[in-house]
Amino acid sequence: MRRAVCPGSFDPITNGHLDIIARAARLYDVVHVAVMINQSKQGLFTVEERMELIRQVTAEYDNVQVESHHGLLVDFCREREIPAIVKGLRAVSDFDYELQMAQMNNGLSGVETLFVPTNPTYSFLSSSLVKEVAAWGGDVSHLLPPLVHDALVKRLAERRQG
Repeated sequence: MRRAVCPGSFDPITNGHLDIIARAARLYDVVHVAVMINQSKQGLFTVEERMELIRQVTAEYDNVQVESHHGLLVDFCREREIPAIVKGLRAVSDFDYELQMAQMNNGLSGVETLFVPTNPTYSFLSSSLVKEVAAWGGDVSHLLPPLVHDALVKRLAERRQG
């Protein structure tokens, strides 16, 4: 079985993330989507909410499994015998950072990293940018799966009221 992981914070999952996951799902028998937990970051959505949104938008892929992990990605890979990490690259600036991570991960555990160039439509897209634009009332509906967009709009409205 060919297995890989697509890691990220996915706060929230965007069409860019979904594109990379879908492409990985065509290449691998099993794709683990790992929602990485960073205690120092306060997410807009809880880890459980992110996982549920991802499960819903990837439901058409029967080989995608959604999990969370706190700690090193290589430990996640080692525990599940996953030999490959799939990462999307938006720009050269992503490559500099991701290459360092790939080399560190390989040195720690032998896990390989596959870089997938992002669809040009999503080359500027990040969860942080989507949240910022949406918080200021900008239309980000074309950047997110519809149910994720609905959840984002609802959460931002709750935050404004609370």
